[in-house]
Amino acid sequence: MTDRSWSDGDGTDRGGFVPPGGGSHERATRRLTVLSGPSGVGKSTVVAELRRAHPEVWLSVSVTTRKPRPGETHGVEYFFVDDEGFDRLIASGELLEWAEFAGNRYGTPRQAVIDKLAQNVPTVLEIDLQGARQVRESMPEALLVFLAPPSWEELEKRLRGRGTEPEDVIARRLEAGRVEMAAEKEFDTTLVNTNVQDVCHRLIALMTA
Repeated sequence: MTDRSWSDGDGTDRGGFVPPGGGSHERATRRLTVLSGPSGVGKSTVVAELRRAHPEVWLSVSVTTRKPRPGETHGVEYFFVDDEGFDRLIASGELLEWAEFAGNRYGTPRQAVIDKLAQNVPTVLEIDLQGARQVRESMPEALLVFLAPPSWEELEKRLRGRGTEPEDVIARRLEAGRVEMAAEKEFDTTLVNTNVQDVCHRLIALMTA
């Protein structure tokens, strides 16, 4: 079940963020796993399969200023907030990491992650390079896993094959992808996404080692 605990920074109870100081990751007994890689590499598909095969794995639900797409539900795919609400979360230190892309901001609720780790729950973040770097700074013990495409050509094919974004957005994603691919050496290990089931098997082995 998805943990929907959060607040929007104004003290209103939404079922969960706890303000900073409500917990400490020193008491955590399990290492946080961060999955990152270029847009279009298949991170969401891998995580969905991972959680299907291993329902004990908890995936953090991000906060975003992006408007909900058809079929998306607040607290399931994302916690949706406006810009002022996101600013409050940053100012109060309630985000473990955050990043901006294509005019929208995305962030990870800090306290929910700390709580899950303290409960020894296998916890994974699916975030971009900027966020992964922030996690490395605040939680250096975290395991950073880079998900790579079989080739650059395959990555571009996957991005264009979605058919859900205009060409200018695809171009920005490809430009960002080149930067992200160059940062692979910053990660602890790399998994090449040639087969989703194989990647999931290797990822769960890393998480439970």
